[in-house]
Amino acid sequence: MNIDTGTTELLCAVREGVAVITLNRPEARNAMSPDLTTALRAQIRERAEDESVGALLITGAGTAFCSGGDVKAMGGRGPRGQMTFEERLSDLRWRQTNLTGALFAVRKPTVAALPGAAAGAGLAIALACDMRIAAKSAFCATGYARIGLSGDYGIAWLMTRAVGPMRARELMLTAERVDSERCERIGLVNRVVDDAGLQDEAFALARSLAEGPRIAYRNIKDNLDEAPFIDYPTAMHREAERLVAASRTADHKEAVAAFVEKRKPVFKGR
Repeated sequence: MNIDTGTTELLCAVREGVAVITLNRPEARNAMSPDLTTALRAQIRERAEDESVGALLITGAGTAFCSGGDVKAMGGRGPRGQMTFEERLSDLRWRQTNLTGALFAVRKPTVAALPGAAAGAGLAIALACDMRIAAKSAFCATGYARIGLSGDYGIAWLMTRAVGPMRARELMLTAERVDSERCERIGLVNRVVDDAGLQDEAFALARSLAEGPRIAYRNIKDNLDEAPFIDYPTAMHREAERLVAASRTADHKEAVAAFVEKRKPVFKGR
């Protein structure tokens, strides 16, 4: 089922429980624009609440994932250049919270498929997903330092969680281009596949996640999100609470029955 996003710059279709969201400005390497980001915020929010959707898959049309912000509109040349400092700060905080902030907060599994460059805020979008699959020809770059900026959309926080503080500092300060092989080695992406097989493999992963136990996934994401910020005894107590709650669901009973009967479980999200 195709979803009307309100713009040709963002495509969305729901197939087999997966919301496939495609950044569709290939002529601009899927750089962020007002129309694209407005539609993307809406789709993240709406598909997160859509009961027919079990997983989100975000990718880019053509040979890029997302090259980040539109550099030509920077340096005071765009409409935001006329804002006061306070107006610009409020605007950016809202845009961040409702894009990468909202994507990270989705309690369904999220996958980013990178056919090519993921740079700047585009890399932040990929990092806000649970998993990343990259084509062999893809690469990542923070990019900010190259244009005299320090980072936005939570990239420093997301990068530190993905690759650790030492690598995050290196990648933010050097803004170097990191090829797919090194991305996998240092933890920027989960796996690298042949270019021709990227979309099929990413969709297969997203579909398998969409078929999974939604309540358990939500609890798993809560456990993982909290883990870096709470002590071990607190983590165990909260895990126990969530596991006992999950053990009372129909999905858990179905999984046990399927195991005994040697068949694939059919989860209903309850």
